[in-house]
Amino acid sequence: MPTPFDVLELDPDAGPAAVEAAYRDRVKEAHPDHGGSVREFLVVRDAYERIAEGYDALDHDADSEPETTAEAADREPPTPDPDQRLVRYVDYELLQERGWELTDPDLFEKAQAADVDGDRCGRCLVEDAQTLLEAAEADEMVWPYACRGGACTNCAVAVLDGEMPTGAGSILPRSMTDRGIRLSCMGAPVSDEATVVFNVKHLPGLDDLRLPISRFEQAELDD
Repeated sequence: MPTPFDVLELDPDAGPAAVEAAYRDRVKEAHPDHGGSVREFLVVRDAYERIAEGYDALDHDADSEPETTAEAADREPPTPDPDQRLVRYVDYELLQERGWELTDPDLFEKAQAADVDGDRCGRCLVEDAQTLLEAAEADEMVWPYACRGGACTNCAVAVLDGEMPTGAGSILPRSMTDRGIRLSCMGAPVSDEATVVFNVKHLPGLDDLRLPISRFEQAELDD
């Protein structure tokens, strides 16, 4: 049976920095939108969490339950450093389940009051050198993506508040950017705070611009 170190393709004496780097690489390979599967993704994450238990420097409790939005609301929101941006996020699937619209006022507050897992509604900090997608991954969130190069809309988000430039080379048409749609793989907020809805890849007008995984895998094979 593979050990957690086998799953992350590491030597058993690997240190915390090597573990984190290996986890970032493997979790991208295992991501369902990158040709992997939910099962493979969970195996990789479980391996990381089991190893992390032994490293105080990683400060990760593998046995803890996911924090809900109600629990997060009881805490003070993170205070950004000068080189960080605070982003509030909501999963578009939550809007679909509750019958909410992107145009609903106080959407983040409504989602927060719904008391769902923190992966679906919460806050994260984006460093100056990070894209929004990279910041989400650094917080161990599973946001959709495929090409990571602006050639599809798999990673699209809707910016409800704040400023987030479109990014050079984005496939998004003007009709979408005018509505606040951005690609999280190439963009990052430039305002101190922002509110986004992620996982909007199935919005009307974006479906035709998504990149099927089979096409992405073939592109890699052809390179």
